[in-house]
Amino acid sequence: MTMRPFTVLAAFAAMSVALPAAAQEVTIEDVKFLSRDGKTQVKGYLYKPADAPEKLPAVVMLHGRGGAYSSLAKGKYDASTLSARHKMWGQLLAKAGYAALMVDDFGPMGYPDGFGRFTYNDRPEALNEVTMRPLHAYGALRFLQSRADIIGTRVALLGWSNGGSATLAAMADDKPGDMRKIGFSVGIPIYPGCGLKNAFAKGYKPYNPVRVFMGSGDEEVSSALCERFVGRSKAKGGDITIRVFKDATHSYDTPIKSRQSVPANAAAKASTETEVLAILAEHLKQ
Repeated sequence: MTMRPFTVLAAFAAMSVALPAAAQEVTIEDVKFLSRDGKTQVKGYLYKPADAPEKLPAVVMLHGRGGAYSSLAKGKYDASTLSARHKMWGQLLAKAGYAALMVDDFGPMGYPDGFGRFTYNDRPEALNEVTMRPLHAYGALRFLQSRADIIGTRVALLGWSNGGSATLAAMADDKPGDMRKIGFSVGIPIYPGCGLKNAFAKGYKPYNPVRVFMGSGDEEVSSALCERFVGRSKAKGGDITIRVFKDATHSYDTPIKSRQSVPANAAAKASTETEVLAILAEHLKQ
């Protein structure tokens, strides 16, 4: 089931997240925090508008299989060598009035360069997107909630590809406590794999809204599988939707020529940015 564009919400977002011109400069802070596995020190890069108010809503961002950094990093792993996509989203979200925490959870595990295609079965269990990466996401959430400059009850989770799968798993209503109040306000998986190691074969229901974005021309993950996954979840009462962009490929939002020279990708990128800002405005700026 393909969702119509968030036309009304997009208009709302355009009004609600605008900042004065002076607030458009962005700062980036190197941070470290403890995963909820209780042992892994995870790296992160916190984007914020330079002239931010005292407290901001926030977005935790999870990278895909390729890791947090550019393929041109050449052993230098810091904010300057983050991938073009991650830099773009960090800047976009900060300029829209959010603190955006780009998480690097592959680097601390010894895999800062990530993994190539066709390596899924060769990746270590420590990087499992269903059982382990959600723990890093919740470590990021706890870290943000501990900061005086963050509105701890208004934090979203956004992930791409393998990070999108981790976002789905993290948002599952299978955790103790009232996650609607203490968890993420909304989950936004972008071109996730929806197999999730068959962990939700008996059904999936998120504890808070989930909004999935994909391309029908994705060469790495199946949009049809995700549409079925979303349909089954909705049948169980899940607040989950999927937006499928015709002919858009994997990594369609990456701001590089090889991706943006595909017309379907350029259109999908623009729509995703607008619609994600609308979703965040709806759920984080109440």
